[in-house]
Amino acid sequence: MSDISRLTLLARLGKLNRREFIVGAVSMGVAATTANTMFSSIARAEPKKGGTFRIGLGHGATTDSLDPATYPDQFTLMAMWGTLANSLTEIAPDGSAVPDLAESMEPSDGAKKWVFKIRKGVTFHDGKTVTADDVLASYAHHRTEDSKSPAKSLLKPVTSIKADGPDTVVFELEAGNADFPYLVSDYHIPIMPAKDGKVDWQSGIRTGAFILEKFDPGVKATFKRNPNYYKPVWFDNVEVLSIKDVAARTNALTSGEVDYIDRCDLKTLGLLAQNPNVKIFEQAGYGHYVYVMNVETKPFDDVNVRLALKHR
Repeated sequence: MSDISRLTLLARLGKLNRREFIVGAVSMGVAATTANTMFSSIARAEPKKGGTFRIGLGHGATTDSLDPATYPDQFTLMAMWGTLANSLTEIAPDGSAVPDLAESMEPSDGAKKWVFKIRKGVTFHDGKTVTADDVLASYAHHRTEDSKSPAKSLLKPVTSIKADGPDTVVFELEAGNADFPYLVSDYHIPIMPAKDGKVDWQSGIRTGAFILEKFDPGVKATFKRNPNYYKPVWFDNVEVLSIKDVAARTNALTSGEVDYIDRCDLKTLGLLAQNPNVKIFEQAGYGHYVYVMNVETKPFDDVNVRLALKHR
């Protein structure tokens, strides 16, 4: 994608105002009057609401479940979190952690204490108002002794979580952590309804833009629009399909069976780009890959081993 195309896309998504778009376009050699005309055209091209968005993903297994403590890959991340649910925070396009289901987050005591205010008026798909008790139950689900959730290690520095009224949750940490809002954006920690002192993950009831209609693990998940969502929702329905074979996934896109795929075959990307009905989006990310080592077990308890891997 060219720089001007990326700029245009950001403007269409509402990420740039007129001034920001014109300044960016002029820096790329576009005349100011032309840039102004381009932005006006973008502003008039209001997206149409409705329809079904069909997604083909290169992940998915028959062992997938609605329990977020077991989410393993892109299928459950996109379908059971991004489509269906919300965490307290989310990562904005610029890489910053911003409130999502929470409306504010305030640190104190050197970032050892974090206070999250739940967004007013937010409800679960069944109409129940989200409260601090739901947040507490959702976090407790990952912190039990027998939990095998990937989020358990993330939450290990948390010494206590308590409610301060119906819409306020207070986290206390063993040490200051300015990055704590990033940790609570993790896709394993959606907020779910509390039930009988625990969390109800089995029902699939969440807070997200779409409501689960059917989940066939390893095959497909279908959703309908949540009419009470607190952000704009453009599609009426979403279908997320597991298509592991890259050739089959590519064919599904080019034949019109799906509208979007991930994990494109880089060897044939050039050919795919020649299709006038296909747009390829390449977006820089803010994630990074790490070597995960348990430093309490051999050989990773030896700092020399860890330094050798780092050097390599």
